[in-house]
Amino acid sequence: MYLSILSANVTFTIHMADAWSQTTTGMANSSRTFSDVRNVILSAHKNTGAQDKVGFYDTWAENYEQDVALLDYRAPLLAAECVSSFFRGDREKAAVLDVACGTGLVSAHLKKMGFRHFVGIDGSLKMLELAKKTGLYQQLTQYLLGQDEVPVKSETYDIVIIVGALSVGQVPLTVIRELWDATKPGGYVCMTTRGNPDNRKYKAELEQMIRALEEEQKWSRVTVVEVEEWEKAVSEQDSGYIPGAIYLYQKGFKCIP
Repeated sequence: MYLSILSANVTFTIHMADAWSQTTTGMANSSRTFSDVRNVILSAHKNTGAQDKVGFYDTWAENYEQDVALLDYRAPLLAAECVSSFFRGDREKAAVLDVACGTGLVSAHLKKMGFRHFVGIDGSLKMLELAKKTGLYQQLTQYLLGQDEVPVKSETYDIVIIVGALSVGQVPLTVIRELWDATKPGGYVCMTTRGNPDNRKYKAELEQMIRALEEEQKWSRVTVVEVEEWEKAVSEQDSGYIPGAIYLYQKGFKCIP
């Protein structure tokens, strides 16, 4: 998922068996160009308020998957491959929490790799409507992270994954401890971020937070992957592709509360 914003408290939960009272309207625009996508991404990076962000992603939802394809956005696949490479449990029984799930790109890749049980949370109702149509998720919840805790029970998930949302102007770093809390002892937390100039300060602060949890013996590093070609550059100060990073950590079996 690319930059799905979660930053305040909304508690609307969608269970897959529930009747869905709203339908998605409109079709993706097949004539969109990279220039169109560039303008959208630059708008997404602006540091606006939570409700403005939600409105932005609701508006973008119909064109989202087409746009990230034009962007050659590789994070969902790369993060899924990273998790798949190190996970040693029973994939068909593993519970996956897909944070900032968007339309379901990450979980779609994980399903191809043998995982079957997905719960998704995202701030955009329109994104969740499209995620529901995939049939991937047992439960979807609209929730804005940042002011209140993630709406899940502690130590519930074998894998907690957040792709695309950890960047400047998007999800606050305070959510990292909440991701850890939602993970079962021995489970995995997978996080990604961009490495281009306008996100370097956020990336450094993210890595500082990750190290702090490691020093507290909350989790241990499995792997950190620096990727040179993360997605096509959109800002004037970048060219070609921008870099990104994947962080995979395993929660300790004996954790300090």
